[in-house]
This record gives sequence, structure tokens and C-alpha cells, in this order.
Amino acid sequence: MSRFITSLIAAVVVASFFGFAASAWAQGPWEAPAAEKAKKSPGGNVANGKKLAETNCFACHGASGKGDGPAAAALNPKPADWTSAKVQGESDGSLFWKVSNGRGPMPPWKHLPEKDRLDLIAYVKSFGKN
Repeated sequence: MSRFITSLIAAVVVASFFGFAASAWAQGPWEAPAAEKAKKSPGGNVANGKKLAETNCFACHGASGKGDGPAAAALNPKPADWTSAKVQGESDGSLFWKVSNGRGPMPPWKHLPEKDRLDLIAYVKSFGKN
């Protein structure tokens, strides 16, 4: 089975599980702690970040990064649009904290090495450079 299909199936399972839990849990704004927001990224590898996103993120965030992946329809709240001014305005530290900890249907990605999470942040930020 291809990696994309495997990722898609996993995302749908995760979305189904967390979708029910998230709908019962009223969520306010998702803000990283101030100390995390202030952290600066030492940089990341955009090409590796894209590969990681293809495996782990595209099912929800989509290949275009607009939060329109095939699993997005089942999610509440909807996945973030990486191309939006809101996401692009987030600090590296805030995005790193969110990717690491997750919330609602967004799973935590702490199991990925720190370098990989930094690469993902570099890839997400690359959407603002187009």
C-alpha cells in the first residue's frame, strides 16, 4: 500500500476519533505560551519538511497547504491554511509548539525528532514566500 494511502487511512481514523472529542470540547483561540512564542528557529530544511508533510500532513492540510486535504471534511475545527496571513504571522516558536503538542484533531508530533519538526516549520513558512 502506498505511503499516501496509509497516511490517508491513518488520518481518517485519527480524524474520526478526535473529531467526536473535539466537537464536545469547546475550543477558544489556540495560543502558544509566551515563552514558546518568543523562541527563534535555527532554521530548517524546506525540502525535507516537504517530504515530511507529504507523509504526515497532506491528508488534512492538503498538498496546497490550504487545509483542504481529503480528511479535512471530517475535522472540526478545520485544519489550518498554511498560506493564510494568520499562519504566516505566527512565530516559529509558536508553530513549533503547536506541531509538537497538537490540539483537538491536530495530533501531537513530538515523536518526530526536533530537527524534523523544524524542517516542517520551514516548509510551512515557505508558503508565505510565494
